[in-house]
Amino acid sequence: MKPTKRVATRKRAAAPKLPKSVMGAVHAVQDKKAVAVVVLDLRKAGGFTDYFVICTGTNPRQITAIADSVEERLRVDFGERPHLTEGVEKSQWILLDYFNFVVHIFSRECRDFYELERLWGNAERHEFSEQA
Repeated sequence: MKPTKRVATRKRAAAPKLPKSVMGAVHAVQDKKAVAVVVLDLRKAGGFTDYFVICTGTNPRQITAIADSVEERLRVDFGERPHLTEGVEKSQWILLDYFNFVVHIFSRECRDFYELERLWGNAERHEFSEQA
């Protein structure tokens, strides 16, 4: 009789309970192949908004496409439009402010320089893997 192999089962992490519009923004950035997608829950960290959605684009064209994708998804699916949009001209750091959450789309250099995740280190962090 052959010994049976034990196969370790890996539990899938439960999806974080985030507002639907925040998850809509996450899916929109993933659709455009953003990397290092993170949501910071700022509600207990004393932030001026509830959430930051942070991601990185690899070049100015992709950064603009990611921002356009977020705006379209949130407008079509949730009827939301950003109250403030900044950085579109240079496409190094585009900020989309939806009051309850802010989407930050960075170039790698800008993200490394500003280190928002370090500045808000006491916030609960949710990381999202890139979609295939």
